[in-house]
Amino acid sequence: MTLAPETTDLKVHLSLAGDWLSLCDLSLLTPGRGVAALLPDGRQVALFLDRAGRMYGIDNRDPFSGAAVLSRGLTGTHQGRPFVASPLLKQRFDLETGQCLDDESVRVTTYEVRAS
Repeated sequence: MTLAPETTDLKVHLSLAGDWLSLCDLSLLTPGRGVAALLPDGRQVALFLDRAGRMYGIDNRDPFSGAAVLSRGLTGTHQGRPFVASPLLKQRFDLETGQCLDDESVRVTTYEVRAS
């Protein structure tokens, strides 16, 4: 399903501990750019909307530098898989699985997200 964020009042929700947490208006997400949201436990999630209307949520913390910056990374695709590249050291993280495409031993947490 393709969403038109500029013409809807839908909210972005994240699955957390079996519940759905409302994070922000869908209209705040711009395709190809990330947005950081604070979780109740103090962690941050990086939210992304691609040009086809699919949403992704991953841990905002770059595991290589420790900085909460993945929401500011550049998005792209590699072999048909969406990724975000860290703005600091440029490692790429698969937005669906959290797997680092440049170091198989590293992965970030992913979250299920939906608009409703």
